[in-house]
Amino acid sequence: MVGLKVKVGPKGQVLIPKIIRERYGIKEGGTVIIELRPEGILLRSRSSPREVLEYLRQREERLWALGAGEPRPGELAAASLEEEFNEGAYCRGA
Repeated sequence: MVGLKVKVGPKGQVLIPKIIRERYGIKEGGTVIIELRPEGILLRSRSSPREVLEYLRQREERLWALGAGEPRPGELAAASLEEEFNEGAYCRGA
């Protein structure tokens, strides 16, 4: 992994180099996600609604291909979306 040294401005602002903004689709006025991690701060681009819908469509296709049918009432009560996302199933740019 390559590290980049950037300066922090007077209001805590950090300039993200153009090549990185372009690579991750970060545009002026856009939104990014800041995650606090034990090893430091993670700055990641936010997925567009279209990307989320495409992910969900692909996920549904994979489940149907595995023979998963419609859930029965109460069957998903113990399911945790947080666990699924923590597994890195949907990490943009990973």
